[in-house]
Amino acid sequence: MNEKFHVLIVEDDFRIAAIHRQFVEKVEGFVVQDCVKTAKEAFAHLQNKERQPDLIILDIYIPDVEGLELLWRLRTTYRAMDIVIVTAAKEEETVTKALRAGIFDYIVKPADASRFNQTLRRYKQQHEFLASKEAMEQADIDFITGVRDFSVSAEKSNHHLPKGIDPITLDEVTHLLADKKGDGITAVELSKQIGTSRSTARRYLEYLVSIKEIRTTLKYGTVGRPERQYIRN
Repeated sequence: MNEKFHVLIVEDDFRIAAIHRQFVEKVEGFVVQDCVKTAKEAFAHLQNKERQPDLIILDIYIPDVEGLELLWRLRTTYRAMDIVIVTAAKEEETVTKALRAGIFDYIVKPADASRFNQTLRRYKQQHEFLASKEAMEQADIDFITGVRDFSVSAEKSNHHLPKGIDPITLDEVTHLLADKKGDGITAVELSKQIGTSRSTARRYLEYLVSIKEIRTTLKYGTVGRPERQYIRN
């Protein structure tokens, strides 16, 4: 699935909006359409945009609306769009109401890059998973709703994968290596791109080596020991 996910950021603080834009655009497969400061600007963008955003990153504290009013208006008017709340509001009542509105995720400020990465990767994985299905088994639905991990629901169709290798993450790693072509990648570089630990990134790379999808070489730097570099065959 090579289609980009389009994102609209609704945030009245331009400095925070710029940071959130950087977070989003560091994640492969996502592009920010625009950053807007008010509800009026948000609806003007949505009404005049030929390509509607897939995802809205929304702060609750917007100057020309109160509380969750903008969330409800967006949810009522643009039902096909997903919404992630990124806000300083963390009162139980606010979180509960936002969840009832059907948001994809709720992130409390100050948000960091890894938390954004985790949410967007999960969003991408869920959409790719749904697009791959014509009908949903109970195990598939349990994955989507968070009842059980995808590795369990995918087990029937992925018997050949060893424990600890998730098919969606494996597919993401394979695509990243394909994009690198002959340049290759180290475990450290991969861990930053997919938002995992270095040991997890290395596990996926070594699995691909074991099935002869990629090969290894040594990358020599100016100091220290050479790093193991992985290159697609």
